[in-house]
Amino acid sequence: MENLDQTDITILRILQKDSKKTAKEIAKILNLTPSPVYERIRRLENQGFIKKYVAILDKNLLERSVTTICQVSMRYHSEAFIEKFEEQIQNLDEVQECYHMAGQVDFILKINTKGLEDYHNFVKYKLSKIENIGVLNSTFVLKDIKNSSEFYI
Repeated sequence: MENLDQTDITILRILQKDSKKTAKEIAKILNLTPSPVYERIRRLENQGFIKKYVAILDKNLLERSVTTICQVSMRYHSEAFIEKFEEQIQNLDEVQECYHMAGQVDFILKINTKGLEDYHNFVKYKLSKIENIGVLNSTFVLKDIKNSSEFYI
């Protein structure tokens, strides 16, 4: 972050809250002209600070209201088995997030489904087909308390 000044940080904060804000709108907030704000945004994109722009969807309206945190422990921990798992998990659309962990479990998955029956079918027909899974431990989210995509900067 050493090559970011306060204006860059403010632009990143604004875009995290609403990525549809235009350079003109951001310039007005910062009391600047649009051209240098546009150039800063392009530089932040080119330097990789801004990876992509996304729309955050409402899981309830999409009927994917059941969020499951699934802890996966592998039987074997060779490089080949880990790479194979990572490759296979990429192809499962139900998996929204996957983290390779240090500690008691090897991977943590965040999965959104329509209901418990859909989750059961996902485990039965998709997740269980991945070889080398030793233990699955599923916990179900009762209520979203905080769910943010924003980084504190």
